[in-house]
Amino acid sequence: MRWHELAEAVLQGRTITKEEAQEVLAVPEEELLDLISACYRIRRHYHGKQVKLNMLINAKSGLCQEDCGYCSQSVVAESGVDRYSLLSKEVLLEGARQAVELKAHTYCIVNSGRRPSARELGHVLEAVREIRAQYPLRLCCCLGLLSDAEVNMLREAGVERINHNLNTSEDYHHEVCSTHTYRDRVETVEAVKRAGVSPCSGGILGMGESDQQIVDLAFSLHELDVDSIPLNFLIPIAGTPLGGVEYLTPQKCLAILCMFRLVNPSKEIRIAGGREYHLRSLQPLGLYVADSIFIGDYLTTRGELPERDLQMMEDLGFTAAFPPGQMIVPDYAPGITPEPVQVLAQGTATAKTTGGADGAAQQA
Repeated sequence: MRWHELAEAVLQGRTITKEEAQEVLAVPEEELLDLISACYRIRRHYHGKQVKLNMLINAKSGLCQEDCGYCSQSVVAESGVDRYSLLSKEVLLEGARQAVELKAHTYCIVNSGRRPSARELGHVLEAVREIRAQYPLRLCCCLGLLSDAEVNMLREAGVERINHNLNTSEDYHHEVCSTHTYRDRVETVEAVKRAGVSPCSGGILGMGESDQQIVDLAFSLHELDVDSIPLNFLIPIAGTPLGGVEYLTPQKCLAILCMFRLVNPSKEIRIAGGREYHLRSLQPLGLYVADSIFIGDYLTTRGELPERDLQMMEDLGFTAAFPPGQMIVPDYAPGITPEPVQVLAQGTATAKTTGGADGAAQQA
C-alpha cells in the first residue's frame, strides 16, 4: 500500500475502510518507517509539534469487585498491589501541584471500583473545586460507570474531561470481564457527551484479541467521536488472569498507533500504560504518531522518569502543550528562581527570572 497516498486521502477527509486498517496492522517490517512518516503528516497537521502531558493519581487503589482480567486491582487478582480507600483532599491537591511542576496539560483523578459511592463522589467534587481554585490545570476524572446526574455534578464542579475506556471490541469484551457489559461502558461515554464534557475513551491492546477486533475498537471510538484516545499495551501482571499473555512487539505497537491515527486523524492519541514496557527503545518513534503521553507513574505500575520523557521530547524537537492560562515553572540553572510563567495562548509563554533557588520538577 502507498502509505503517503492513504495519509493524503485522510487529510482530504476520507475515512479509511476496515480492510485498509487491517492492512496497516499487517504492515511489512521494511515499510514501517514509511508508514510512521505518513502518519506524522497527519499528526503534524492537527497537532503540530506539541505533546499533551497527562498525569494521573490513583485516588483509591484495589478494593474493586469487578473481575477485569487485565487489572491488578480487581477482585480476582492476587497481585499484591496496595489497597487503600480514598486519598485525602490534601494529597489530591499535592498531586495537582506536582502536575503543574511536570508541565502536565491534564491532571486525572482515578478511582477503582464499579462506580463511585455518594461519599466518594462528594469527596472528589470537593477536591476538584479546590484544585480549580488553585491550579489552572485541565481536570479529568475516571471514576467508573456514571449516570447523567453524576456527570453533570462533575461538570459543574469544574471537571472538563471524563475518561471511561471501552478497552476492547464489543465481541471480545466477555473474554476479559463478566461483571459489567460493553454496553455499560458505552452508556457512560454517551452520558459524558450529553453533558457537554470532553469524552476520553480508549483501549488495552495485547489481551489476546485479533487484528479485526483491534480495528473494530478503533472504529467504535470513531463512531462515538471521543476527543481523546488513550492506548494501553497490556502489561502482564503476575496474579491477574492475563498475567501470562505476552505477544506484542515494539513494531506491532507502532503499527497499532498508526492505525488508530489513520482512523481517528484529528483526535488526541495518547500512548498510555505499557509504553515503556513494550516500545522500549522505540518510544521516540511513537511520538511521531501520537500527540500525548502520561508523565510519571501509572495506577499500579511505574512509568518513565519525567526528566527522561521531557528530554525525549526536546530531542525530537517537540514541546509541551499547556492549557490557556496555565502557570508554568520551567527549568532554570541553579541559583535562579523563575517567576510564574503565564501562558497567553496554547503553546505561547513569557517569563522573567530573579535570584533564588531552582524549580526542578519532581517525579509524581
